[in-house]
Amino acid sequence: MTDADLSASDTPERRRAAWMAAAQGGDRLAYERVLGDSLSLIRAAARRQGVSVDQLDDVVQETLLTVHKVRHTYDPSRSYDAWLSAIAGRRAIDALRSHGRRGRRELHDEHAYDTVAELDDATAATERDQEARRLREAIASLPPGQREAVEQLGLKEHSLAEAAAQTGRQTGALKVNLHRAMKALRARFHGDP
Repeated sequence: MTDADLSASDTPERRRAAWMAAAQGGDRLAYERVLGDSLSLIRAAARRQGVSVDQLDDVVQETLLTVHKVRHTYDPSRSYDAWLSAIAGRRAIDALRSHGRRGRRELHDEHAYDTVAELDDATAATERDQEARRLREAIASLPPGQREAVEQLGLKEHSLAEAAAQTGRQTGALKVNLHRAMKALRARFHGDP
């Protein structure tokens, strides 16, 4: 379709509708024209939905991709602008939802980053040392079989077979002792039965 085929009295909407109809028929130039001429409509539809300026290009791109995928659904007897605005509105809402989800999960407070306490300060190190001492004392107070299972399987991270070879005990006995030891340690530290 050439510009000569369109009369000077045609409105921009009629021109876009004619280009889209021609594009559906395989006219590549008409397709490029309708997409280029649609950018302002897409931006306007996105702004009506409340899309911020920094997200506008993303919405335009997503809308153009959607138009490309569903261009066969356009009915030339209906309004092209309404069809395009509906697609742009949906992509705008998608962008707003995505931005809202990200905004709830992310922290953007530079002052908070600067004032957060370092994990390796003296207080944290002291607390870690105290917790490690309490854990060593609790393990030492376990019955010998349970203590051996914790040391071999938990602290040294040996496999059941390695721990059995090291201690001369059966794997089943090691599993039972480890289970009982963990239950006793949980009860001691967390008050779990």
